[in-house]
Amino acid sequence: MDFRVRAATKEDCKDISRMIMELAVYEKMPDQVEISHKELERDGFCQNPFFECLVAEVPEEQKSKEGFTVVGYALYFYTYSTWRGRAVYLEDLYVMPAFRGKGIGKGLLCKVAEVGRKKECVRLQLSVLDWNTPSRDFYAAKGAQDLTASEGWHFIRFDGQNLDKLANEAPKD
Repeated sequence: MDFRVRAATKEDCKDISRMIMELAVYEKMPDQVEISHKELERDGFCQNPFFECLVAEVPEEQKSKEGFTVVGYALYFYTYSTWRGRAVYLEDLYVMPAFRGKGIGKGLLCKVAEVGRKKECVRLQLSVLDWNTPSRDFYAAKGAQDLTASEGWHFIRFDGQNLDKLANEAPKD
């Protein structure tokens, strides 16, 4: 299958938003999505973007039955390891079901790795739901290590009221 991976543009945000919802449905958490294409435009295409994104695009003659040519995306951002240095974090990697198994997911993942290496990142990190065996197997086949078992790391989050409470307890300037 012909496809190309390219940097997302502001004009791609509606397609990215659509696929974010498709991914959330697959992950059984559609009620967790609180952003739209407007937040993606604001946060990804500003002077200091919070994320970068790649999209996978197929030719018009291979578009989806719904008429989409943008059929996958990889959304990522940079982080820092105090032990190792620069790192890239892959927040989402998604390919529409009808286009899976055709090298598009691998193409997106490899392009994120290439972008990270060009910025001298020493690692690519991501998280996968424990029940998502197809994704876990996909990443393992590419050489990823599952740190849950080998190093015992837990993924921790503060949000909503707990984040507000923590922020409100910050020392005053």
